[in-house]
Amino acid sequence: MRPAMAETHFGASLCTQLYYTFFMPSFDIVSQVNPMEIENAVNQSKKELANRFDFKGSTAEIVLEKNEIKLSAEDQFKIKALVDIVIGKLSKRSISLKSVDKGQADLSPLGHARQVIKIKQGIEPPVAKQITGFIREGKFKVTTQIQGEEIRVTSKSRDELQAVIAAIRAQDFPVAVGFQNFRD
Repeated sequence: MRPAMAETHFGASLCTQLYYTFFMPSFDIVSQVNPMEIENAVNQSKKELANRFDFKGSTAEIVLEKNEIKLSAEDQFKIKALVDIVIGKLSKRSISLKSVDKGQADLSPLGHARQVIKIKQGIEPPVAKQITGFIREGKFKVTTQIQGEEIRVTSKSRDELQAVIAAIRAQDFPVAVGFQNFRD
């Protein structure tokens, strides 16, 4: 008789968990950059590179590989100009500079320079803990759950979720945060 009760109890808790997962208002906190916007910014940078007078006849190059933009030029000054071009185009495409990691320029003994600009996707675990800690300190009636590179926020009240969104937008975190999958 005891094992049947344990199964019933387990089944009830599973039903409760599913209820909270599917029927309670929730949203996800994410940090994502649209890959098409990155590609458009790189294409615009290549067009500007082709038209710039100070790069005529040089072997400067901009290459996009997944979430990395690889730059190469003849010297340190041209690599700095390339970085300025790419960063300017990324910011014009509404890509937050919090999602951009410029890295350091590699200079060869012959003077050739290379640099990699990485586009960060997702919320790293230390930053996710910082965000969930901020929500807990705010005494909101919500539950938070870190799910890989995003954070799920759940509450019984839609108004409480909107208050959390407003508080997170007002706070300055080391990543650009966005909100998606708002479910009522």
